[in-house]
Amino acid sequence: MNTIVTLCSITLTVGAYFISRQAARRYPSPFTTPVFFSTTIIITILLLSNVTYAEYEPAKDIMTFLLGPATVALAVPLYKNKNIILKNLAPAGIGLVVGSFATILSAVLIAKLFHLSKTILASISVKSVTVPVAIEAAKIIGGDPALTAAFVVGTGISGTMIGPWLMNKTGISHPLSRGLSLGTISHGQGTAGAATEGELQGAIAGVAMGIAAIFTSIVAPLLVPFLY
Repeated sequence: MNTIVTLCSITLTVGAYFISRQAARRYPSPFTTPVFFSTTIIITILLLSNVTYAEYEPAKDIMTFLLGPATVALAVPLYKNKNIILKNLAPAGIGLVVGSFATILSAVLIAKLFHLSKTILASISVKSVTVPVAIEAAKIIGGDPALTAAFVVGTGISGTMIGPWLMNKTGISHPLSRGLSLGTISHGQGTAGAATEGELQGAIAGVAMGIAAIFTSIVAPLLVPFLY
């Protein structure tokens, strides 16, 4: 029975993603972004069919395992576009540092504006890096791991939804700029979204995601306590 549920869950996830990709092409909108639209479909069907998260988890683990090879595969377009990346290394590096600082500062300032607790402030400050790094960084600065994970996932979904739409509206069309923005702000989910736009966007987003995680894990423990 568990095997059937797992197979059905994998089929549901893949099918929901395929439907969301088709919807995004036909009706481009932040709400048809695959990461949001497919998530909504999956949650709705799981709720209607009374499938618990514990029952869905084995399917999630299988698909999460495949993220490793998928991430490594980003090295191929990265190598193919290495000349473009090296040519723009300085501006890209500056943009990544500024973007990483901005994500921390903006989160902390908004939390302070609403007089949120230090635990929430610490948890939300590292929202723009991938979950494993964010959780460990949050522990150092007094954040709550569960809250941090929720903020990271929310940031990834909202960034992937709004980021491309906002860049379209503001005329940001250079592939390197778009990939750098999505990878720096929306970590893995942003990288997945960037990869659907093109191989250069996906490659630079993957690099930005990794470097931003390293940068944030070093800077956040020094900067966030000071901002308390």
